[in-house]
Amino acid sequence: MRTIFLALSLATLLFTCSFTIHAQSKDASSAQWISEEQFIPINGLEQWITINGVRSKPVILFLHGGPGSVMSPYSDNLYKELEKDFIIVNWDQRGAGRTFGQQAPDELTPSYLQANPLTVEQMASDGIQVSEYLIKHLGKRKIILFGTSWGSVLGVTMATKRPDLYYAYVGHSQLVTPDDDLSLYNRVYKLAKQNNDQGSLKILDDLGIPPYDKARAVGKLFRVVKKYEKANSTPAPSNWFVEAQSYNNPKDSLNRELGDDYSFVNFVGDKQLGVKSMRATINFLQNSLQFKIPVYFIQGEYDLLTPKEKTTLYFNKLQAPKKEYFLLPTAAHGFNAEVLEAQYSVFKRISGKL
Repeated sequence: MRTIFLALSLATLLFTCSFTIHAQSKDASSAQWISEEQFIPINGLEQWITINGVRSKPVILFLHGGPGSVMSPYSDNLYKELEKDFIIVNWDQRGAGRTFGQQAPDELTPSYLQANPLTVEQMASDGIQVSEYLIKHLGKRKIILFGTSWGSVLGVTMATKRPDLYYAYVGHSQLVTPDDDLSLYNRVYKLAKQNNDQGSLKILDDLGIPPYDKARAVGKLFRVVKKYEKANSTPAPSNWFVEAQSYNNPKDSLNRELGDDYSFVNFVGDKQLGVKSMRATINFLQNSLQFKIPVYFIQGEYDLLTPKEKTTLYFNKLQAPKKEYFLLPTAAHGFNAEVLEAQYSVFKRISGKL
């Protein structure tokens, strides 16, 4: 086994009407270009997939975070340049974006939430079926798997269950034991005290010590966490998370918003609403330690939600044919320019060995 631990300094979180399949050449002179966006049947549910790039290039399946924070409306802003070297695939997961819109209720009632639970097993099964579809549809042997934040839970699960489908797994802001709100609370409380941040201290004092049994309480904690991550990291360019024109409409916006709420409640759980917590079932320090494919972690120095201490511990325990860890000094939990450069560097490393 070859293990490399790196700290990089590279250059200078996120929706239905009827949609038709869009598949056309971006360059009329290049039949090699593929540009498709459509619903495909995955485990009995029509799910939204976009595919862009040169047909001969390696495929990267992006697993978005949140859960519920789809990347398809923003992919062109972030990954247009990567389409020269890779086929970029975005998938609106079950409960998110346009996929959520296929079965979205008029409102998120407790009865709807209880009748339509999300589970890690179901969503990982969806992801595996998406991967199988891509391999067959695009005529590939395998694909590259990338998961960010919540998507890293699916990424680890998919990669360890079906390594035959993937060249490598790349985890960004890797979740390890996401049910540990106490450590998160203590860390951010200390920061608020150091900064004499009375507003945040009042929120935290009113919340009290975790664990919490309401999703709203976890959401309030996360908002304070994001405040401090933003203050200590380099932000993403302001135009990155502006929706593409085809997604900038009331129906898509409503489905993104409701899907985000629906997915988050399922992720953290809510006793009053009768919703079980997906994150309570996740502990990668006790399982998912054996990988049969190369593993790469991209970690922000100022990430509080998935801190470097936890991802390093998991990285050191997991077994893989090759593993590399990239620590980014200007990044927190989300994306910025340094994260995208690290992604591109890792993807090129992987594709160079194919």
